[in-house]
Amino acid sequence: MRLHHVQVSCPPGGEDAARRFWAEGLGMTEVDKPVALRARGGAWFRAYDDHGAVGAEVHVGVEEPFTPARKAHPALVLDSVPEMDAATDRLAGLGFEVDLAERHTFDGHERAHVRDAHGNRVELVAPA
Repeated sequence: MRLHHVQVSCPPGGEDAARRFWAEGLGMTEVDKPVALRARGGAWFRAYDDHGAVGAEVHVGVEEPFTPARKAHPALVLDSVPEMDAATDRLAGLGFEVDLAERHTFDGHERAHVRDAHGNRVELVAPA
């Protein structure tokens, strides 16, 4: 078994703010949604490895009424601590909340928690 994607939510009209976080902040690539699903709104993002294989996929779906996921979250693995630091610096520079309080609380890894444009929690982890 393997994970195909994870979905987080945004309020109606929140797609551009989601693009700032997932594409500009984390460097993921926005991909077209299937035609049958486009009318629902939202946006899909993928991260590719060095060989072009999909390493992670996130679907941002429109939810009404919207409530951010404050505890439940996707955790994305980055290749190195410097890569994680670059991502958190980029996200902080874009105005997103970055929390490093639990950076050294997961054996063998360093981690950060960030909030996307809509307040959803996202964890970034890298091997220590």
